[in-house]
Amino acid sequence: MSLTILKKENLNHFIESLLPHYRVGGPVEKNGGFAFEEIHDASEIRLDYPTTILPPKKFLLPVKETLFEIENATQGKIKPAQADPPTVIFGVHTCDLHAIQLLDKVFTSGHPDPHYIQRRQNTIIISIECLKPCDEHSFCKSMGTLSADENFDIHMLDLGDSYALDVFSEKGQQLLEGIDVQPATQRDVESINRVLSGKWQHFPYRLDFDVNDLPPLLDMSMNSSLWDELGERCLACAACTNVCPTCFCFNVKDIVDLRLVEGKRERSWDSCQLDAFATVAGGHNFREDRSLRQRHRFMRKGKYILNAHGYLGCVGCGRCARACLVDITPVKVFNELYLRQIAGGRS
Repeated sequence: MSLTILKKENLNHFIESLLPHYRVGGPVEKNGGFAFEEIHDASEIRLDYPTTILPPKKFLLPVKETLFEIENATQGKIKPAQADPPTVIFGVHTCDLHAIQLLDKVFTSGHPDPHYIQRRQNTIIISIECLKPCDEHSFCKSMGTLSADENFDIHMLDLGDSYALDVFSEKGQQLLEGIDVQPATQRDVESINRVLSGKWQHFPYRLDFDVNDLPPLLDMSMNSSLWDELGERCLACAACTNVCPTCFCFNVKDIVDLRLVEGKRERSWDSCQLDAFATVAGGHNFREDRSLRQRHRFMRKGKYILNAHGYLGCVGCGRCARACLVDITPVKVFNELYLRQIAGGRS
C-alpha cells in the first residue's frame, strides 16, 4: 500500500505504542539463544537475532491449548475456550512468513479450524528482511524463501540508520498512526534497491540441485536404502518436528475429573517421529520402523504437502538441523538422495 521510512531512534516508541493495545510477541534473548516471547518492554526485542529455537507459529498454534471446557457433562454444558487477545508478532523472518502461509492454507482448507482462524484474523505480522544467513544450517535461498512479497502487514528493511517499511495492509497502516514516519523519497528507494540487490551474494545455495526437482527426486527415492541408514541413527526424540515451523500434527485429549462431570478438551503438538504416533486400534503400528518415519518426514516436507496444499513443507530455516542430536539434516538427506540418483540410480 505504501513505502515509508522509520528512523531507528523511533523504533522503541513504535513498539511501546503497541503494548497497551496488543499482546506483542518478538525475538528476545533467552538461555543463550533467542526465542519468540511475549514482551512487556520495547528494549526486550532483538531484531538482529539469527533465528529462534521455536518458530513464531506458537502464537497461532500453541504448544498446548484448551479447545473447550466441560462444565456439566450430564447436562451437556460446555464453555468455549477464551479467545486470545489481539496480537502483533514482531520481527518475523521471511522463511517463517512462508511457513505461516502454508499453515494458513492447511487450517482453512477441508475442515477449517476455527481456533487457528480466530487467532490468525486477530494477528498482525511485522516481518523483517534477512540480510545475512542465520548460520551454516540455513538454506532458505535454496528453498525460495529468502524473500516474501505477501502474508505480512508491515515488512521492515534495515537501511542502516532507519528502517524502510513496506506497509501491506490497512491493519499495518493503522499501527503507524501517530508514529513519526516519512514517505520514502527517491533516494530512499535507491537505498532499498541497493540493499536488496546486494544481499543475495551473502546467501549460498546449499542444495546441489534446483528445488523444483525435489518432488520427482523423492518420488524416485521411495525405496532408497538411505531411509534404513537414517532409521539406524534416529533417536525418535521428535526434536526435529518440535522446532519445525511447518509441522502441524497434533493430539487431542479429553481430561475429566473422577466424577466424569467436569473437564476439558486439550490440543497439543504431536510428532510423526515418535514411536507411538502411528499406533492404532488393536496395537498395530503402521510406521513402527524409524526408517519409515524418517522417509515419511522427508516425503511430507518435499512432496506430500506440496501435492495437498501447493506449498513445499520445508522453508529452509535449518531449525531441525540445529536440534538433531545425530546430524540428520534436510540438506544432507536431499543432497545424498540426489547424489545416489545421478550415480546411476544407486539406491
